[in-house]
Amino acid sequence: MPSPDLEKPYNDLPRLPPARDIETKAVLKRCIQARAALAELRLAGKLLPDASVLINTIPLLEAKDSTEIENIVTTNDALFREASHATDTADPATKEALRYRAALYSGFQGLETRPLSARTAIEVCSIVKGVDMDFRKLPGTQLKNSYTGEIIHTPPEGGDQLRELLSDWERYLHASDDVDPLIRMAVLHYQFEAIHPFLDGNGRTGRILNILILVQAGLLDTPTLYLSRHILRTRADYYRLLQMVTREGAWEPWILYMLTAVETTAVWTNLRIRAIRDLMEHTAAHIKQAAPSLYSHELVLCIFAQPYARIGNLIERGIAKRVSASRYLKQLAEIGVLVEQKVGRDKLFIHAKYMDLLARDDHAFEPYPKPATT
Repeated sequence: MPSPDLEKPYNDLPRLPPARDIETKAVLKRCIQARAALAELRLAGKLLPDASVLINTIPLLEAKDSTEIENIVTTNDALFREASHATDTADPATKEALRYRAALYSGFQGLETRPLSARTAIEVCSIVKGVDMDFRKLPGTQLKNSYTGEIIHTPPEGGDQLRELLSDWERYLHASDDVDPLIRMAVLHYQFEAIHPFLDGNGRTGRILNILILVQAGLLDTPTLYLSRHILRTRADYYRLLQMVTREGAWEPWILYMLTAVETTAVWTNLRIRAIRDLMEHTAAHIKQAAPSLYSHELVLCIFAQPYARIGNLIERGIAKRVSASRYLKQLAEIGVLVEQKVGRDKLFIHAKYMDLLARDDHAFEPYPKPATT
């Protein structure tokens, strides 16, 4: 296949499926490993007593890293604080990441009523960007290296051309052949990024679609695969291998990269879930020992589902009315479980050990000190 001129619109982008054999021996072997890791991740998620513990955390971490891939940087603290609805003063980067999470949730919920499609991509991108988006109609879009100014890719252009390519993308998405969904996801992600259908937001939209494809295929129950963690840490390889498919038709290295990303991420997330479960048990034991009359299973679940807790969170969960809820949170602060913080006119109670665990690369946490004996 002749290498395309990167400065000209890639209107000859090959249609799907790829002309080359993509199910090589190496790909199939890695695919088995990635599937096994995903199966263990699904099981680990079911062992948590409250699904919202994961749903309220992993997608936020995914949003942070996927946004950072586009050089839009926020922090865990800013994200979780604003996700608690304590203020409406988030900086632009934090707002971008929160829109990513909203888009991921919206796409996930949409799967209950209709399958993925190009229309899903429009809806996801519109939420990511915070404005109504549609497919590009004007020429002139180019992808450049932000450091050197080198042109990396000039995507196809022309309304009819883009609609035809996206229809082809849709057909491959729903093809009834026996290609493994993980391999199909890798192929679809390259094709979507090569088409580059929007003026902005393509990378984030494509990474959300990755997770939705795996949910639709039944490989994930919830959007709790922290895939962008691996991509952010190997960003140079991510873009280099995407470009190798364009220049050389080198599908195998790209697919192996994506399968490795799934496997590595699933293993890491599985270990993180185990650490969260261990911290939950350790926190429950500490509360029982330090303030036995305060302990309830529902209260422990609440401060893990909402690591930036408000009085309203306890009220919404039916744990206590306002006066009692305030007292419970203050008592948890007194025994070192939470840290009280004033934000505007609201009070937040931060689960510091949990936030520290979520920010770490490893899965360790500092145990609570034993109460002093008299």
